[in-house]
Amino acid sequence: MTAFHDVRFPTDIARGARGGPERKTEIATLGSGFEERNAVWAHSRRRWDAGLGVRTLVQLAAVVAFFEERRGRLHGFRFRDPLDHCSSAPGAAVSATDQRIGTGDGSTRRFPLTKTYGGAFDPYVRPIAKPVADSVVVAVGGVATTAFALDMTNGAVVLDVPPSAGAAVSAGFRFDVPVRFDMDRLEIDLAAFEAGAIPSIPVVEIRLR
Repeated sequence: MTAFHDVRFPTDIARGARGGPERKTEIATLGSGFEERNAVWAHSRRRWDAGLGVRTLVQLAAVVAFFEERRGRLHGFRFRDPLDHCSSAPGAAVSATDQRIGTGDGSTRRFPLTKTYGGAFDPYVRPIAKPVADSVVVAVGGVATTAFALDMTNGAVVLDVPPSAGAAVSAGFRFDVPVRFDMDRLEIDLAAFEAGAIPSIPVVEIRLR
């Protein structure tokens, strides 16, 4: 049975990966020359080639072991995006007011973690499914609180007490991306590797919620 393995791909290798978000857009060109465009996916999907981060035989062996334990494409795992893995701006410390994740209504206690991209024009709200447990901080009405539990399976904050109506609920966190390998075969030419050729190790984001 397929499963999600709650382990992280080696961070030192992920740091050298190349990739980022992709979207799927259908474009129909009309006879007049105008276009009609439709977003097929509501959320972007991230892809990387982690092979670029492999620099030593020790790292290469670690990837082989990790690949075998995941059974190739079968099981998902955590991947640290080298560029985007924090609720705050790059280089800034995580703060409980980094991301607004909801507004109190007097009864709701559960608030899924999200990260917002862009400004007031048309911001994109990204679900965050795999936060780093010890990094999550929460504020209600701008005041930090520790009265919450963290749903690590789905990426949500569950407050002990429902916030009052209109109270802003915000959070700060570090996070990983749920991914799987995008191949069932690792092709490694050791002679080529020692000569500087980099093996391709594609990983792709998977949907958990």
